[in-house]
Amino acid sequence: MAEKILQEAGSSERQSLSASRVRGTAELPGAAHGIERNSDEPEVKSPPHRPWTLPSQGLALFHGDQGTARLSHYFLPRLLLEGKRVLMLDGANCADPRLLERLARQRRVPFEQFCRQIQIARAFTCFQLTELIARLPRLLADFPAQALIVTAFPELYYDEDVRDWNAQVAFEQALTNLRRWARSGDPAPAGRLSLPACAGEVLQDARPSERRSLSASQAAEPQLALTVAVFSSATTFTPSPARGRFFEKVCAAGSEVWQFNSNAEGKLRLVCSKHIVPRNSLSSSGSDPSPGSVG
Repeated sequence: MAEKILQEAGSSERQSLSASRVRGTAELPGAAHGIERNSDEPEVKSPPHRPWTLPSQGLALFHGDQGTARLSHYFLPRLLLEGKRVLMLDGANCADPRLLERLARQRRVPFEQFCRQIQIARAFTCFQLTELIARLPRLLADFPAQALIVTAFPELYYDEDVRDWNAQVAFEQALTNLRRWARSGDPAPAGRLSLPACAGEVLQDARPSERRSLSASQAAEPQLALTVAVFSSATTFTPSPARGRFFEKVCAAGSEVWQFNSNAEGKLRLVCSKHIVPRNSLSSSGSDPSPGSVG
């Protein structure tokens, strides 16, 4: 299986939806802009006591330069060491089997074993990403996962070949569903997902396979308790005015917002600009669920 994945690396354009699986250990190597680091490259440092860790619940946004999506790879080993399965919806097409193989080799873990706990589905258009997010209940039925990673959100919706109105409808549906899936401990009522009445124009422009996902009939909502992590380089884009608030809305939806930036020495680090204490942790901690900052 590992050889097949490695042979197909670099040929992701051959299909719109592809899958691979990985598993790893806790500690991660240094990374710079999402590529293998040597002595001349800057080192990414996470905040104290929180190295390469996703929150146990809620929606976390990680944003930075154009290499941010690739940095998602380095969050995998700690998740998988905890025995969790990870579903990755890859709108940035950044999933790299060679990097995953290297992470496994560095930890002396057979790549075949590393391959069992993550599934990756690629999206090449904003409609495909919206479709994958809407299909999450069906995807989880086949591959039960506790963590969801989404890349290129919302910048995939900045595509100039897609009209503003269509992009807005698709984005709003995707964001609504991400918030729904990240709602830990809240029972989701049975029902069907639906688009607003204005979605008819979007359905006409979407491809046949995309129309099925953007239709007014979708799978019933399950009771989910997912960690949802979004990796975005949206701040490096200049979207049209009609899409200018997409990134702001993702930030508002997140329970945590983290930024990769460079310090005075040119080294990358993670800085937290938003953190909301989950409701179900208040009874034990007595904390105030108001936003706060972490240096």
